[in-house]
Amino acid sequence: MQFEVWAPLTGHVAMRLDDATYDMAPDPDREGWWVVRAPAADGSRYGFLLGEDPVPRPDPRGRRLPDGPDGLSAVVTPDSLVPHRAPPPRVPLQDAVLYELHVGTFTPEGTFDAAAARLGHLTGLGVTHVELMPVCSFPGRHGWGYDGVAPWSVHEPYGGPAGLARFVDAAHAAGLGVVLDVVHNHLGPSGNHLPAFGPYFTDTHHTPWGAAVNLDAPGSDEVRAYFLGSALAWLRDYGIDGLRLDAVHALADGRALTFLEELAAAVDDLAAESGRPLFLIAESDRCDPRTTTARGSGGLGLHAQWNDDFHHALHCALTGESQGYYGDFAAAPLAALAKTMTRAFFHDGTWSSFRGRTHGRPVDRRRTPAHRFLGYTQTHDQIGNRALGDRLSASLSPGLLACAATVALTGPFVPMLFMGEEWGAGTPWQYFTDHPDPELAEAVRTGRRREFAAHGWKAEEIPDPQDPATRDRSRLDWTEPGQGAHARLLAWYRTLVTLRRTHPDLRDPDLAAVRVAYDEERRWLTFRRGDVRVVVNLSPDPATIALGRNGVRVLASWEPVEHPGPDGRVHVPGESAVVLGP
Repeated sequence: MQFEVWAPLTGHVAMRLDDATYDMAPDPDREGWWVVRAPAADGSRYGFLLGEDPVPRPDPRGRRLPDGPDGLSAVVTPDSLVPHRAPPPRVPLQDAVLYELHVGTFTPEGTFDAAAARLGHLTGLGVTHVELMPVCSFPGRHGWGYDGVAPWSVHEPYGGPAGLARFVDAAHAAGLGVVLDVVHNHLGPSGNHLPAFGPYFTDTHHTPWGAAVNLDAPGSDEVRAYFLGSALAWLRDYGIDGLRLDAVHALADGRALTFLEELAAAVDDLAAESGRPLFLIAESDRCDPRTTTARGSGGLGLHAQWNDDFHHALHCALTGESQGYYGDFAAAPLAALAKTMTRAFFHDGTWSSFRGRTHGRPVDRRRTPAHRFLGYTQTHDQIGNRALGDRLSASLSPGLLACAATVALTGPFVPMLFMGEEWGAGTPWQYFTDHPDPELAEAVRTGRRREFAAHGWKAEEIPDPQDPATRDRSRLDWTEPGQGAHARLLAWYRTLVTLRRTHPDLRDPDLAAVRVAYDEERRWLTFRRGDVRVVVNLSPDPATIALGRNGVRVLASWEPVEHPGPDGRVHVPGESAVVLGP
């Protein structure tokens, strides 16, 4: 078997393989690369000795780290990643309903195999794709995954690379696609060995998490190839159907051909080669339609992006919160929601009080289909970054939760759910870590308490991220979906997903065709998607709303609603929603 590593910062590299040591030779065709051939089998442990350093370091491109990021890598043979390889579903993004889940808290066991055993719940719900939060190796056992330090590897406590391969195969066999959240903008603060190998990071730019990944300084060609190769490996070797790219606005890249354009082109090429509908979904804070504009038209060519503006407007309309970035949306939340539903971005060159400047760029609705954006009521960020990790279900009535779901699942954007929201989970989803380094653990604990103390919280009220109980509280309670109000809300979600699948008007990509009316004072909003009309009443008081003489009838309602009379008026109970069609 051939082993190779890019290590341009040293004059000598050797490989430790099981109990043997092999000197590596420079590759004559690739500057900075070292190669050696050695006998190895699946599971063989190995690492690289750089210069005079007597401690072997794991392979930057290693697929498996059985003992964590500071241990040796283990050989992973291609056969171990192909359990059965069920054919993937061919659901285009326009028709998708995504479900974001965290492997470590989706089930009590917190493994890929345990998550796979729950896929029947997702197929019964009607979603089309599972979006996994990051699964790259990170120190400790439990964490969100955004502190990953080995972008080619799979976290061992979840089940390692073989476990991920089994999960993808089980999802495909169940008719579900798989999207993986990947982080290219930074690595975690502990267990990162890349700087010893080469100029993977640069002081030219900085991010909120420290030194920036080197995408445009000397040596960046190999660094870009490293991250691009890891992204393609998830799609090619594991059969994953799409990637969610974390915080692309934090990718500092001043080159004419940006990393994101290069990645998008490579994914499109792989999709054409494999005949599979692969896609990239960006998380971006820029409110810039060029993120998803075709490369031929001057854009980056990514396939979709999260739409936090839609979330913020809907959140304010539901909760009345106005702190932080919600302040931009809170003055007239239904007006803000109507704008996002028809123009995608609220900030499209408008003043942002949170940023202290104007922000964003308008979306050309004639050229930009609605499925370029994902819409959601909750995400891991919007719950977990709150002081107590409280879900909407902790403060809203079942009726308002039903209204929120109705807007997201019948609205113009590709819907995404966060695990457990479909039954109004009573469990929080809090920020938790498991840093083995006691100094880092204390810094994280103290920093989080200091952050929320500035907003009036008492330190003792903020959950300790390092306390195992914080993670335990965040696990879903699978006894809830069959109980009372939880079961009723779950049935409503299933109804809405079915309506979206069976009514093409609800998947119409034409943003310019969406029509919205609202009453800010009486707290109701109605919108039209082709021949389908949707009404949500956020007020506790009933509302009578004129829909016009269009002959629609009730398709589904949270509370009982009579069909509109000849005058086209519909009477909607308080905190309820209704979907009407011909």
